[in-house]
Amino acid sequence: MAFGACAAKHSWSTYDQRMLDSPGVFGPNDIAGLVWFYDMHGYAIVRGLLGPGDVDTMEAECVAAQNAVIAGELEARHGSTVFLDEEAKAEKFANYVEFINELSPAVTAAIEHPVLVEIMRTLVGPDCWVRAHEQFGVVYQDARPGKESGYTRIGWHSDWQASPSLDVWPSTAFTIHIDGTSPANGFLRVVPGSHLWATPAPYRNINGVQVPDTARPTGGRTDRTPPFEMPLGFEKIRGEVGVYAERGDIILHDAYLWHSAARATDDHALRRHVRGGYFGGTKPDDNVFEFIKNAAR
Repeated sequence: MAFGACAAKHSWSTYDQRMLDSPGVFGPNDIAGLVWFYDMHGYAIVRGLLGPGDVDTMEAECVAAQNAVIAGELEARHGSTVFLDEEAKAEKFANYVEFINELSPAVTAAIEHPVLVEIMRTLVGPDCWVRAHEQFGVVYQDARPGKESGYTRIGWHSDWQASPSLDVWPSTAFTIHIDGTSPANGFLRVVPGSHLWATPAPYRNINGVQVPDTARPTGGRTDRTPPFEMPLGFEKIRGEVGVYAERGDIILHDAYLWHSAARATDDHALRRHVRGGYFGGTKPDDNVFEFIKNAAR
């Protein structure tokens, strides 16, 4: 791919360039810089790959799918209660729409964008594949904290810990932000560099799900022992940072990175995004990802 040609499609104003100077934020014409930062810290933000019209269309299509789930107009496979704190609320509200990539052309266009694919091939491997129709596909999440919501926040984990028996790794997750994030509506918490640690498979899961006997003992980019244990909940971790996104940003993070989500402080705030992952390992023949649906926390 000729990145110069791609970069020519983007013209950054002084304000835009100033925003790109934020730590970990890179434009679509600076893949080398993004890879450099990601390799060190385990995460990075792509800003400017999607235009305002792209995000507007994605938002409209995702909200329409969400309303269809609530109305019972879609197959049950598009709805989920697995990740909810209060499953009963799923009868009146849908925090999640699974396989949103099958319902939203705008989502499909974004996750198959040539620049994003090139980034993923660089980070994960030339033969990487997106989880599109396996497990729960690409997911639309409405993480609002209001009374109707069955979701509040998610505790410390690495994505690898959810499927420590599979050969799908390494992986890079993507989160396309429909809403910008802040302390008011919640945000991502990460421990930079923790993807370089050999994190143990969970000896117990916060939801009480048994860890399979076939689980690998550790997972990480190196065999370095973590300097401290990962909390099961939401405790403060030494070295953690908050990662804030603007509307249209795509946050990338490594499957071995320690991360969690902070709860919103404004019960009327919205935090909606589309998330999924690219994998560099073996794609399961039966299209089944075990453990994660029950072990998700």
